[in-house]
Amino acid sequence: MTSISAIYPDNRAVSVEPVEIAAVDPETGYRVAVRELCEFTAKAGDLDLRFTPSPTAQEGIAGHRTVTARRGPQYQAEVALSGVFHELRIRGRADGYDAALNQLEEIKTYRGDLSSLPANHRQLHWAQAKVYGWLLCQQMQLAEVNLALVYFNIISEQETLIQQRFTAAELQGFFEIQAGIFLQWARQELAHRDARDLGLSALKFPHDGFRTGQRVLAESVYKAVSTGRCLMAQAPTGIGKTIGTVFPMLKAAPTRKLDKVFFLTAKTPGRKLALDALSVIGRSAPELSLRVLEMVARDKACEYPDKACNGDSCPLAKGFYDRLPAARSEAMIKPWLDQAGVREVALGHQVCPYYLSQELARWSDVVIADYNYYFDLSGMLFGLSQFNQWRVAVLVDEAHNMVERTRSMYSATLDQYSMNQVRQSAPAPVKKALQRLNRDWNALHKEQVAPYQAYAATPAKFLNSLNLCITAFGDYFNEHPHAANGELQSFYFEAIQFGRIAELFDEHFLFDISKRELGSKSLSRLCLRNVVPAGFVRPRLTAAISAVLFSATLNPRHFYRDLLGLPDTTAWVDVESPFQRSQLDVEIVSRISTRYTHRQASLAPIVELMARQFEARPGNYLAFFSSFDYLQQVADLMERSHPAVPVWKQSRGMAEAERQAFLERFTPGSQGIGFAVLGGAFGEGIDLPGARLIGAFIATLGLAQINPVNEQLKQRMSLLFGAGYDYTYLYPGMQKVVQAAGRVIRGLDDRGVVVLIDDRFAERKIQQLLPAWWQL
Repeated sequence: MTSISAIYPDNRAVSVEPVEIAAVDPETGYRVAVRELCEFTAKAGDLDLRFTPSPTAQEGIAGHRTVTARRGPQYQAEVALSGVFHELRIRGRADGYDAALNQLEEIKTYRGDLSSLPANHRQLHWAQAKVYGWLLCQQMQLAEVNLALVYFNIISEQETLIQQRFTAAELQGFFEIQAGIFLQWARQELAHRDARDLGLSALKFPHDGFRTGQRVLAESVYKAVSTGRCLMAQAPTGIGKTIGTVFPMLKAAPTRKLDKVFFLTAKTPGRKLALDALSVIGRSAPELSLRVLEMVARDKACEYPDKACNGDSCPLAKGFYDRLPAARSEAMIKPWLDQAGVREVALGHQVCPYYLSQELARWSDVVIADYNYYFDLSGMLFGLSQFNQWRVAVLVDEAHNMVERTRSMYSATLDQYSMNQVRQSAPAPVKKALQRLNRDWNALHKEQVAPYQAYAATPAKFLNSLNLCITAFGDYFNEHPHAANGELQSFYFEAIQFGRIAELFDEHFLFDISKRELGSKSLSRLCLRNVVPAGFVRPRLTAAISAVLFSATLNPRHFYRDLLGLPDTTAWVDVESPFQRSQLDVEIVSRISTRYTHRQASLAPIVELMARQFEARPGNYLAFFSSFDYLQQVADLMERSHPAVPVWKQSRGMAEAERQAFLERFTPGSQGIGFAVLGGAFGEGIDLPGARLIGAFIATLGLAQINPVNEQLKQRMSLLFGAGYDYTYLYPGMQKVVQAAGRVIRGLDDRGVVVLIDDRFAERKIQQLLPAWWQL
């Protein structure tokens, strides 16, 4: 049983039922689910992502049960069916069979007007019913069978039956045409898998030898994959972590019968590093058959950002599924599918690059994507892996980012000002629900005196109004589908997310209200704030055959173990640095305090310190500060008092081109100081080897701002782990410091200096969080 809109899995309002999709069965050929077979062979027409409110998964299951409960005593629900066609093993579960009527039913739940169901959806539903029909006839030796599409309206609970009688011979003919089309693809995939595994088994390390520490890292990864364990690997910057993790995981793939490797990154530079490493491996083994796919965000892949994702608006959505087979086939013979490669294939066949990449994820061997594709609650790669029962291994790059990134994935906010803006122009049926919601919202903060307040539980009455509001929105969009856009739809999606997170609320969350005065009105912002993402991350780690999380800064290990929910069997490795103490001069300037209350007094001493270092050793430096305001004050004073020192500054909200221009100032022959915010775009993930960067000034411990939200986090961390200050402020801050310092020494021939500016850097507890090879 599936909802009608589940054909388009990117639609945020869609419920998608777990379905087993094609996967290699090494003993008996190729397994494929009925639904996947039909979507591959019978899906046609436009890509259409116009919003269509559809049943939630729970509503779909309830609707299915309602329909089957109405049937007679001879009715069988969830009928397991299977069949063989040459190398194909085809199986699935038909929704129900009524022996008295000799009728096989496919139940589809929906909301709204059934007449608006696109013809290509109905076509696909019939294809599934016919394949199930033949498998039933074959299994039960039937000469004919009645097939029925049962469309169940979850609001009115009315059924619409579309019935047709077929002979077994008619269904067999249809089945063999569909299976025959897929068989050609399956044979290609089986051949590719054999060639891929043969090539990976013979794969050699692409360089003459391992760097210091790189062999230890590679061996640790190989052992983790071979034993099916999770691994946390702290490895210093500059040893080649990316290739040191990708190579052993690929090497282990044949023996562990891996279907796919997911390389997950926090930021765009991480994707490039992964592609570079795989390119090196590919050049070293030109005979290797390995499909590499890079997945990028929708806004970066879209060719027509001013058009909607449907055939009436976008030419690349028009007839998407008609042209998809040819595009998919070409992509499989062009295995280097980075963003440019996918775009070239997509535009050659006039299909959408973004949605082509989602299709290609099913058939690629290595997928490079952002964290959210796997760890988000609706992460596509995790969902496909579960539905398909793929055997996957996961590499998590720069894993120190995981805590904050996953916290944001499992949090939700609602802003009353935004809701009121929507309410002013909302249509009458929706406006009434929004007015009720606003009344209950005002009641939430009416008695709140402080601008910020955290609460022990979620607001039941408000959430009930929110759910009623969501229903009202859904009903209205069903009747007026063209209204589902802009701020109205955005608030609807935010409300759905808030309600979804509220259902997950426990001691690992905070619920807080931030109140502000706007004229004579009091408005507020509601936040369901995830504090400990472990409960959501752990199942995604354990679902993989192996997961390897690596970074230069995973110290202390218990911080990541507790917050990410690492399995008890997790292995740990702290890779020795290849760098020598003589390569890096580390100076701790304890006479200066960078605390907020001492900030003004620190400006002149910091400027003189930087100027002296620049005069003693001219070259390129990065200077890191705790905020843009602090950065600007120091930079202004530097420019006034030392105009001969070239200065360039990071600014708020820099576009990608501006960030690139900032980095391009660091050339082997240039000199100057680049001013940046610690923890920002230039604090990690950038590579400026040799003379491009010879030093860094770090004028902060990177501690988060002391504010009511962070103080609440500290209280909860104290309650859960007994170390509130360390978990909230110290460990995340020092992680940023080490990352920033790691920009200086990138290779065995590099020489540089790191100047740590703050009296607290002299404390033993702080120095224990700095790299051991510094030998402080």
